[in-house]
Formats: sequence, C-alpha cells, structure tokens
Amino acid sequence: MAGVITAHLSDKAARRPKHITESAAVRRMLIGIVLLFLALIVLLPMISVFIEAFKKGAEVYFASITDPDALSALKLTLLTAAIAVPLNTVFGVAAAWAISKFRFRGKNILITLIDLPFAISPVISGMVFVLLFGAQGWFGPWLQNHDIQIIFALPGIVLATTFVTFPFVARELVPLMQAQGVQEEEAAASLGASGWQILWRVTLPNIKWGLLYGIILCNARAMGEFGAVSVVSGHIRGETNTLPLHIEILYNEYSFSASFAVASLLVLLALATLIVKSFIEWKTAQMNPEGGGEDAH
Repeated sequence: MAGVITAHLSDKAARRPKHITESAAVRRMLIGIVLLFLALIVLLPMISVFIEAFKKGAEVYFASITDPDALSALKLTLLTAAIAVPLNTVFGVAAAWAISKFRFRGKNILITLIDLPFAISPVISGMVFVLLFGAQGWFGPWLQNHDIQIIFALPGIVLATTFVTFPFVARELVPLMQAQGVQEEEAAASLGASGWQILWRVTLPNIKWGLLYGIILCNARAMGEFGAVSVVSGHIRGETNTLPLHIEILYNEYSFSASFAVASLLVLLALATLIVKSFIEWKTAQMNPEGGGEDAH
C-alpha cells in the first residue's frame, strides 16, 4: 500500500509544472522579493499616511476630518460614486450581454470602445467634457440659455467619473459570460421563459460574484479619481471638491497634517473595498472549488 501511495505521489509530482518543483531556497527568495516590494510600495506609504495624519495629535486629526470643507468633499465623493457606479453597472451588464450572447457587426469595435478610457489620460477626458459642455463649448450656449450647468457642477463630475470608470464592470463580465456560453439561456428560452425572466433567473445568478467584483473595482476607482474630476470641477472649495481634490488643496497650502488626515479617509475607504473584494474572492472560490485544480483538494 505504501508503495502504491509513493508511486502516486511521484507521478503527481512529475506532472507538476516545473516552477512548482523549484528548490526551497528559490521559493523563499521569490516570496521574500514579493513581500519586500509590497512592504516598500504599498504598506510603508499607507502606514506613513496615518503617522503623518496623527503627527500633531488626535485633536488636530479629528478637527481636520470634521472640517466643513472636508465633510463636503466626502459627501460629494460618495454621491458621485453612488451615481456613477449604478450607471456603469447597468451599462456593463448590457454590454457584456450583447458581446457574449449575440453575434453582430461591429462587436470588435464595441470592445475597443469599452477599453478606450484605459488608453486615454483622465485629464484629456476631462478636457473633452469641457469642450462639449463648457461655456465656450459645443453645447455651452444652449445650456446657458436653458440655465443648465454641467461643468463646474455635480453633473460634470459625475460624467467625468462615469467615463473613466465605465470599463470596469463590463471588462469583468465579458470573459466570464463568454466562458459560460449560452446553453442555459437557450434552455430557458426553449421552456418558454421571456428575455427578462432569463436575465433575472439565469444570467444574473450565474454572474453575481463577478458582477460584485466589477462593481467594487469601479467604486474604488470612482472614489479615488483625480485627473478628469480636477478638470471639470473648477476646484470650488466646499462645493465641487471631491476628497482627492481637497487633499491637493490642503497639501498646496502646506496644511500637511490636515491633508494626510483627509487622505486617511481615502485609505480607510480603500481598505474597506479591499476587505469586501477579498470576501467576494473567497466566496467565489467556495462556490467553485474545482477552480483550484487537483491540489486544491
């Protein structure tokens, strides 16, 4: 019996990829490099934010984050994300559905357009909205005549944020839905289910964890967006400044403790996002244990 087990383990080890059979010294070295890189690039900057934030004491810290301008920036940041993320969620599901379930001309062009914000600088995208909706823009005179303000107001901030973040949900769902195929939807349709019934009872349950993952990534980027929002906001203190813009103003005014205090709010929001992301990854692994391969068992 022992011989059979030994032979099975030897055969299993022989089938493993070469990188898994590297020596312990090589594995420790690679893991050490990764941990050192993470410590220097990720952990140390995050820790330094909180050290600088509390450098002048807790009283200064709490005074900085409860300042009316800081609270206004936090409220605007959350409001922008609360509008942009659902819009991108609807778009992402619709785009992924169309790309993965239907054949039509221009599909590759649609995929390229979805990836466009990844290739364009956020500053340029902000300038495009100024060109379209600014006072001297293409639609500026019409907007002024109808007393509609987009640039230097909430609508412009939401538009810029939505543009920068709209690929995240779609790009998360497209490969997932393509891998799942259309067999279950076709079976539901053959049983008489309508399009909406197929969407709610078949498609969405199958993609729910990938959808949540894309929403979290979209939300994280929306709350931390700086470039596009900086162009369209006008930097009106207490009105059109999001948290990243408020941090920049405080830093430029040499209010370093206050700037790091407000920055810690973004870090905390990022950590909360990371926790939710990790939970979803764990839940996905629990739902698909076979994805870990033979060694997962």
